[in-house]
Amino acid sequence: MSAVTEQVRGNPALHDCRDAFTRTLEAMAAVNSDIVAVCNDSVGSSKLGGFKEKWPERLINVGIAEQNMVGVAAGLANGGKLPFVCAASCFLTGRALEQIKADIAYSNTNVKLCGISSGMAYGELGPTHHSIEDFAWIRALPNVPVIAPADSIETAAAAEWAVSHVGPIFLRLSRVGVPDLFSSDHKFELGRADLMREGADVTIIANGVLTHRAMFAADLLSQSGIAARVLNMSTVRPIDAEAIEKAARETGAIVTCEEHTIFGGLGSAVAEVVVDVHPVPMKMLGVPGIFAPTGSANFLLDEFGMSPGGIAESATRLIDKKA
Repeated sequence: MSAVTEQVRGNPALHDCRDAFTRTLEAMAAVNSDIVAVCNDSVGSSKLGGFKEKWPERLINVGIAEQNMVGVAAGLANGGKLPFVCAASCFLTGRALEQIKADIAYSNTNVKLCGISSGMAYGELGPTHHSIEDFAWIRALPNVPVIAPADSIETAAAAEWAVSHVGPIFLRLSRVGVPDLFSSDHKFELGRADLMREGADVTIIANGVLTHRAMFAADLLSQSGIAARVLNMSTVRPIDAEAIEKAARETGAIVTCEEHTIFGGLGSAVAEVVVDVHPVPMKMLGVPGIFAPTGSANFLLDEFGMSPGGIAESATRLIDKKA
């Protein structure tokens, strides 16, 4: 059993990454008066209530007008402010994609896009509210790093890094509680995968709410004598090509897990590297090219083969395909 998994099992508390994000945002805003928050009638779901109470003049609520929201944020950035745009990821990336492309990415504008309640976190609200295309939409755009932290600690570290980074980013946050995996002094590095567990038989690559499930899958595999390497690939763009190539060469098989369609997301980004540098058998776990139905996020992840047991089963089958 890995030290990280022991930490999770010894402290099973689940944390909402939105809480870590807004705590960090408020702490940074207290020392940087240029930081402002922009939202689309989502003060509650983005957990910006504390920010609004402290600095009401620095929270701009445009109402349900996502295209305007991104345009306003670009104007604020051009005026010297540091805007964090906080909105449900399905509406931020879907409704305002043209503005993200033209006003943020093309202009390389210093706006921090924060997709809240991403993936299937809205659960029972169904396909209209699932955000399972946002990796694909945003990672296709130049200049915009795409980041999906694995826990509350990495979320806070990524938010701190975002302030120091000059240029746009897309920070993808869930509302589904996850256990903390990292130590409190964890530092986020753009484009660097975290080696969560060593292994030589197969590699499991995950991010967001799937990383802790990948860790438990590795524990299950170890009971069958299979040593699974686990990588937390929180940066989808720029992807850590070096870590992927090393995993392909040293383990010979890769399973990817993501709360996203299997088209254009983490698995696709990993496959683009693998096919170029060292082709090996791969299995991409995610939503298989359909509209994900209504149901809780955890239920849907299990249904799409991403329970710890499902991930372990996919890894076992993939090992049989190794040359």
